[in-house]
Amino acid sequence: MAGETGRRVFVCACEGTMPLDEAGITRACARALPGAVVEHATQLCRAELDRFTAALGEADVMVACTQEAPLFSERAAEAGHTGRLDTVNIREQAGWSSEAKGATAKIAALIAAAAVPMPDTAIVSYASEGVTLIYGRDETAIEAARSLAHRLNLTVLLSRPRDIAPTRATDFPVLKGTIRAATGHLGAFALTVDDYAAPAPSSRAALAFGPGRDGAKSRCDVILDLSGGVPLFPAHEKRPGYLRADPADPAAVARAIFKASELVGQFDKPRFISFTDSLCAHSRNKRTGCSRCLDLCPVGAIAPSGDHVAIDTNICAGCGSCAAVCPTGAASYALPPSDALLRRLRALLLTYADAGGRRPVVLVHEGEHGAPLIEALARHGDGLPARVLAFQLNEVTALGIETVAAAFAHGAAELQVLMGARPRDDTEALDRTLTLADTVLRGLGFGEGRVGVIAADAPDALATALAALPRRDGVAEPRRFLAMGDKRGVMTTSLRELGKAAPVPATIIPLPDKAPFGNLAIDAAGCTLCLACVSACPTGALRDNPDRPMLTFTEDACVQCGLCTATCPEKVITLDPRLNLGPAAAEPRLVKEEEPFHCIRCSTPFGTKSTIERVAAKLSSTHWMYKGAPGNLDLMRMCADCRAITVTQTGKLDPYAAADRPRIMTTDDYLAAREAGAPDDPKKLN
Repeated sequence: MAGETGRRVFVCACEGTMPLDEAGITRACARALPGAVVEHATQLCRAELDRFTAALGEADVMVACTQEAPLFSERAAEAGHTGRLDTVNIREQAGWSSEAKGATAKIAALIAAAAVPMPDTAIVSYASEGVTLIYGRDETAIEAARSLAHRLNLTVLLSRPRDIAPTRATDFPVLKGTIRAATGHLGAFALTVDDYAAPAPSSRAALAFGPGRDGAKSRCDVILDLSGGVPLFPAHEKRPGYLRADPADPAAVARAIFKASELVGQFDKPRFISFTDSLCAHSRNKRTGCSRCLDLCPVGAIAPSGDHVAIDTNICAGCGSCAAVCPTGAASYALPPSDALLRRLRALLLTYADAGGRRPVVLVHEGEHGAPLIEALARHGDGLPARVLAFQLNEVTALGIETVAAAFAHGAAELQVLMGARPRDDTEALDRTLTLADTVLRGLGFGEGRVGVIAADAPDALATALAALPRRDGVAEPRRFLAMGDKRGVMTTSLRELGKAAPVPATIIPLPDKAPFGNLAIDAAGCTLCLACVSACPTGALRDNPDRPMLTFTEDACVQCGLCTATCPEKVITLDPRLNLGPAAAEPRLVKEEEPFHCIRCSTPFGTKSTIERVAAKLSSTHWMYKGAPGNLDLMRMCADCRAITVTQTGKLDPYAAADRPRIMTTDDYLAAREAGAPDDPKKLN
């Protein structure tokens, strides 16, 4: 890895609790980080802290310890350190393990991966002034309001209240109403309320509400939902500013009240998704094509917007499902971008292989669930096996086929996704990714079961699942490619490199529906070369030729959006999801070509010969304007200019002429018909 000259890497044995092979780690890191200086320590955070301080300056510094990261950051700030300061966890992931003595390759791999820089992520900001709606059904909501009245600007809305005692003083409004619809997010909620009414100020034993009205509108910054009913939003726990608790659970209500009290001020979160609307294949010409992201977004942050979709970054919770299934790369995950993530994965797996590691298992996990579980396994169990390489993502649901393909192309033997045992409602995109990956891996001879999910909430369950993983043969010789560019390019590169590393090379692999790659089965005989599909294709997979009637198809560019099938008037196009790893996939393939029809007056080519003759034949036999009128029929065989000239010059051909209008029937006609004995059919008089 270039650019490592001057980097200082401190590997601490944590007071001798990790049996490290110092010489082996130094050799492996020297290969992975050319020019870096590796130093070993026993208690860097205490007795040897001066060694760390002396290394600070302009050069980059890495410390193989995350527990004391705040201390190292503080010392670096005090010293005016201008280089990078990175920390990496080798203790819980490698050193505290029953296989620690054989984890040298793994430790070097973790250090090399941590040295790969990650780009900054854009920020989305919220502003909340604390205008809060407490939505409930009984005194629980009023008691919650009393707890928050000193902190927030409150309104209590009770749905179908019964026997609610009036408050001694009107410190906050208490109203009646049922929320029919809710939209928005922290700082910008909009509500529609039915049966809305205010209490009479003369309410005595219980609040007496006036007649309710429907369709009342309200806005607020925060919603505290203690109604016990159906949540106001899908995946409600991910909606910023919406807090919901069961009113029968005092502890849950107390937690919600505490969270609500903090929602005043300015708040930031990452902009999880980068979206390029020009790449979106959702719609063209009012025809719907790709709807993968719309179907899968658990929080409802995506909506149609003309020919593309729009992602509300304020609502987006960062699950990454849209990016995982987006076939064009219009939606891509930004925490981090796919190319940066694959650089880190590449460093992890190649360093592991170069240091002598074999049959690595990539354990994909989230920081919130996976990291504490791995730590618990290290502290209270045997720790992770030496061949299991933990690889953290912000959300495992953002895992895309490009990451899985790159992992196996770089030499992974298995890829397992660590998740909680409780079911989640946002895993469909992950299921699609793993199904697609399993299909590709089986098609390339890797065998079944190379990818999977480990559902565990306890360290013992994780240890059991990892111990049950087989030590598979048939691991690919690591490919040393570097995937770069946009998501679609990274995806294509990773899959092609995986094909080159495959135990059983294959060119064509059938894929499941909604896969992002595929062929088009086009009935060339039924195609009229109207080229409607060309104008609808968002990726240029279907193209015409401006000089002659021709249709070509490039399989590599096809994302199986279905816009061509929806647009084709002859319905001769069928999607054929498959992965084509052959060179022909990148070359335009001729679908149909015809001789152009030449104008009978000036010989200018226009249209296709078969189309013009077919239309002329049909009109000559079915349309009154052209039957027995060869002059009018000749107009069909002229270009637009000659058609206008001919009509103007001769004056005998009127393309707008119509048949004779029927005679208008009058009262006299009906009377005459009645006298003739045909009162129900006066037209017989004609």
